[in-house]
Amino acid sequence: MPARLPSWAWVTGLTTGAIAVVAVLGVQADQGTKPTASAARPSTPATADAKPSAEPEGKEKETGAKPKESAVPADSGTGRRIVYSLGTRQVWLVDASDAPRRSFEVWPGTVAPDPGTYTIGTRTDATTGSDGVDIEHIVYFAAKSGVSIAFSNAVDGSSPPPAEGRSTGGIRVAKADGEALWTFGTTGTTVRVVE
Repeated sequence: MPARLPSWAWVTGLTTGAIAVVAVLGVQADQGTKPTASAARPSTPATADAKPSAEPEGKEKETGAKPKESAVPADSGTGRRIVYSLGTRQVWLVDASDAPRRSFEVWPGTVAPDPGTYTIGTRTDATTGSDGVDIEHIVYFAAKSGVSIAFSNAVDGSSPPPAEGRSTGGIRVAKADGEALWTFGTTGTTVRVVE
């Protein structure tokens, strides 16, 4: 018959074990790690090939990325709307209280909409873009010179430069931004384009 441990030995063993677990969790918290395993998700979209993706003008690598503008342009109207700045190549999703809910950079096509106020008319889940890239979350809001202009994201998350020699109205966004824009930009949503 095995020897029986005194009750204080059990308490000491449990206390020591609990202290060890708390110490490990404390060290992980100080290092910014989570106690559970999680896959790291890249913050930039993947490209279709090994070459670097086309970046919006003026954007630097992630380690020294230029901060995005947080303020919605003053001349962009009021109320719930999508604001697209041609000059900064940036989009804001603005709620009814005029607070920006999300802001992100975009990769415009070769045909840009004129500054003004538009309304989302048609939405398409997925198709092939005029540049041959599979795209999704297509939100059409304007047309110019016979070219439809819409926000969309590449299915594979790439951000290729506009096809040379083609008139394209696709304004590409990162995949996560495309999903957010798709949810926010329902039919009838105002799109305000500014310089």
